[in-house]
Amino acid sequence: MRAALEAVLTSLGPSAVAVSGGVDSMTLAVFANRLLGNEHITMMHAVSPAVPPEATERVKDWAKREGWTLRILDAGEFGDSNYLSNPVNRCFFCKSNLYSAIASLSDRQILSGANTDDLGEYRPGLDAARDHGVRHPYLEAGIDKKTVRALARDFGLGGLAELPASPCLSSRVETAIAIDPEMLKAIHGVERLVNERLAPKTVRCRIRRSGLVIEMDPTSLANADGEQRDTLSRSIAGLLPASLSGKPIGFEPYRNGSAFVGVKS
Repeated sequence: MRAALEAVLTSLGPSAVAVSGGVDSMTLAVFANRLLGNEHITMMHAVSPAVPPEATERVKDWAKREGWTLRILDAGEFGDSNYLSNPVNRCFFCKSNLYSAIASLSDRQILSGANTDDLGEYRPGLDAARDHGVRHPYLEAGIDKKTVRALARDFGLGGLAELPASPCLSSRVETAIAIDPEMLKAIHGVERLVNERLAPKTVRCRIRRSGLVIEMDPTSLANADGEQRDTLSRSIAGLLPASLSGKPIGFEPYRNGSAFVGVKS
């Protein structure tokens, strides 16, 4: 698969990699830059209230290590009412803003880290990518998530290879609940708190009409007894903005994409 990915990348002209800070785009960025050099590869990283600060720090750290040409940009999605209204295809508007912003800064071919596993999920961002002529080297090389992680280990990327999936913070907000920066800041704070207290394999702080739900992998959820949950709930309540104050706090098993509500078309 490494040879197939190399063949795809070498067939492209100068390119701009959209780097989120996750394992997929980070692995692609490292390999592309090592293969082709920073005269041919530019990294583009967007910052916004929906991007966890540690993702940005990770991108900056690896840019320094690897000698990337890196541009930090504001994609502008928080100025888009379509995005802020949080429809079921919110990701389409997010990626549309991202790719438009990158195109305004560079005429290079835009690359994404989408892999073949993404084709089995609801991914409206791929529609935005198609509209903007974005290329997906992993898809073209037939590479799935497991192979991305294997490549990351092969490239010596250490902890990046095992980095848990962490979609943007807006993905935690139930469809049609408006996206608000203070809400996203609270979500990030809650997830950090739960990680510090319980060290779950997976955690998501979901904002629902019914209140807050802390989703964890089944093992971690089972290990959190009633007293721990009560203590944690009180601490979580102290992190919430006025818009969420007094909302009930519950605990459930993690479900991928559970904030999506409605017809996915």
